[in-house]
Amino acid sequence: MRTITLDSTFEEYESLEKLPEADQLLVEEAKKAADDAYAPYSHFHVGAAVLLDNGKVIRGNNQENAAYPSGLCAERVAFFATGAQHPGEKIKAIAITAYPEGKKLPSVPVSPCGDCRQVMAEYEQRYGQNIRLIMEAGQGKYIVSESVKNLLPFLFSADSML
Repeated sequence: MRTITLDSTFEEYESLEKLPEADQLLVEEAKKAADDAYAPYSHFHVGAAVLLDNGKVIRGNNQENAAYPSGLCAERVAFFATGAQHPGEKIKAIAITAYPEGKKLPSVPVSPCGDCRQVMAEYEQRYGQNIRLIMEAGQGKYIVSESVKNLLPFLFSADSML
């Protein structure tokens, strides 16, 4: 037996104003997306905003459905909208925020679910570049990763099927 140790590095910013300006703008877009979420069942609003290489920002938000699990997470809505509306355009970064209805501030870090991590990681592989991940962490703080791989070190990919 041998032990495998995995290390991931994240940056923590004490406030929105401490983030680089491009990240601040992307977070603001994610907040706007969260405001428009369709969350009549969970009452938990999630917003995501992706920055493309061409400078465009695409928003996504959670879309719930009474026929659970027919809804979709904000991150996948944003990524799939990018793939459908801007095919071949690489994603540079994603900002994610979430809050319970009426609160407007998360109390814990907003981390993507496993399905969203898988989708984002495949986009990194597909386009051969890291995607910067900005997550609102509660208490006004932000956690940033330079790659989705930090969240999903044992990625299932097309290579896994060979």
